Amino acid sequence: MRGRKPKPLRIQIAEGDTRKRGVNKLKELAELEPQAERGLPPCPDYLMGRARDAWFFWSEELAEMKLDHRPDGQALECLCSAYALASQAAEDLALHGMLIEEPVLNKAGELVGTRRKQNPAVQIANAAWRNVRGFCSDFGFSPAARTRIALEKPDTTEQDFMKLLSSPRLPRENRAKI
Repeated sequence: MRGRKPKPLRIQIAEGDTRKRGVNKLKELAELEPQAERGLPPCPDYLMGRARDAWFFWSEELAEMKLDHRPDGQALECLCSAYALASQAAEDLALHGMLIEEPVLNKAGELVGTRRKQNPAVQIANAAWRNVRGFCSDFGFSPAARTRIALEKPDTTEQDFMKLLSSPRLPRENRAKI
């Protein structure tokens, strides 16, 4: 998909309908949006080590942000797998370096020398970290992504009205000054 990601309707409403579509129309569209069931599925059995640890860490964070929805379980699974792959490739790079030596053989199969080439783990790590970054952005795990998430403030107008009604009355001479 080209261009910017579409902005969720609740954020468009919170910003005040900058595109002049009509607040009521935006509210109607927001009501028609499908609502997913809360709670993630259990951690898949095949996730081990770092991937499993990441699953439990990120699922707790999603629950704290109230963004843990059942359909997102597979995307979280992909995020955890990509994270484990990226960190494993990073470990390989730390151990063997960015460049590795490859033997150069002549036609008879004898070793003539060596040449240096890029470690294949570099491409694996780059691709895996790109996937991790994309999934983290989708889940709101980066600072920029968290700024795009608008949590709705509870409606306190009724509480404010009740507070006003329950407060003591001021004497007449004080009311005129207000």
